[in-house]
Amino acid sequence: MTSSSLFGPVRLGDLSLENRIFLPPLTRCRSSQPGDIPNALMADYYAQRTEAGFLITEGTQIEPRGQGYAWTPGIYSPEQIAGWKLITDAVHQKKRPVFAQLWHVGRVSHHLLQPGHQPPVAPSAVAATGVNVFIPTGPGTGKLVPPDTPRALTIPEIHDLVALYAQAARNALAAGFDGVEIHAANGYLINQFLSERANFRTDAYGGTLAGRLRFLREVVEAVSAVVTPDRLGVRFSPLFSTTTEERVYLGLLESDPAETYTAAVRVLAEAGIAYVSLAEADWDNAPDMPDSFRAAVRDIFPNRILCAGRYNLARAQHVLGNGWADMIGFGRTFIANPDLPARLEHGWPLTPLDAATLYGGGAHGYTDYPFHNRDIQK
Repeated sequence: MTSSSLFGPVRLGDLSLENRIFLPPLTRCRSSQPGDIPNALMADYYAQRTEAGFLITEGTQIEPRGQGYAWTPGIYSPEQIAGWKLITDAVHQKKRPVFAQLWHVGRVSHHLLQPGHQPPVAPSAVAATGVNVFIPTGPGTGKLVPPDTPRALTIPEIHDLVALYAQAARNALAAGFDGVEIHAANGYLINQFLSERANFRTDAYGGTLAGRLRFLREVVEAVSAVVTPDRLGVRFSPLFSTTTEERVYLGLLESDPAETYTAAVRVLAEAGIAYVSLAEADWDNAPDMPDSFRAAVRDIFPNRILCAGRYNLARAQHVLGNGWADMIGFGRTFIANPDLPARLEHGWPLTPLDAATLYGGGAHGYTDYPFHNRDIQK
């Protein structure tokens, strides 16, 4: 492929996209309170970034127990659905498709974020380590704290959660979304079921790899029945290093991550969904995803593969050129550069990110980043 391939059209399921750049899910904690309701400021933020061919929202919790960070939006109440409609309308005015990312944090939460201040829920009663959650301490203020030890879900509760994912997909369609992405990455609920480090169940939802895959399979089947496979993606975050134990929560590092995740990708291939998204480790000195794993995913999965994490133009083209991915997501650079696709295509300079404004707050560090050679747009 030539360097123009990133900026050329591509099909995603039954959608025709104008380029291969996508806005990945990016938690920004700007929902309105009380109620974790999406709002007009969020609509401005997404509308500004519609030079991407495809947009995926920040994680949106499917139920109150699914929240692990203050001020993240939900998609389970009528008010939240109406708030998301502001955002889908704004994106559609720019003639771009947008998917909702359906999120449940599982054990990565704190009792102060849970209904009735109960413990969070998870496949097993084992606390997450190496990660903090964000709890409110007052209006507009909060602090990072370790997550609580969860309680293990019963089998009827697991069945209820599958139904909650399907209902969240219905809510997403009611809010005007073109489809949904299931968040199965970054150590959250579905990732916890997948992982031998978090799932110690001995029933049908644990034990063997096939058992650990059962929850993923059932959620994908239930959501596919609502949105159709052509409008569904799933996100994973495989981690392939044995020297970054402090960051194990990101991918719940397995003894054989290639075995776990190629099996998970086979589940998605069998379901015929539109895409699998691979969230690669993105911290300083993070391990690279092995080319052998990229090639294995390509052999297994016949539809679109999306990749994101520490990408620049050269790295994006390398992965596209080898056929290991079909679309590339840019996260933090897209936060600070709302016109990022044009900047990449024309070689324009990039605005640096203000890390202090990533989570919470208002328009500053959110919708006030400049466009190149244009007035700030909102």
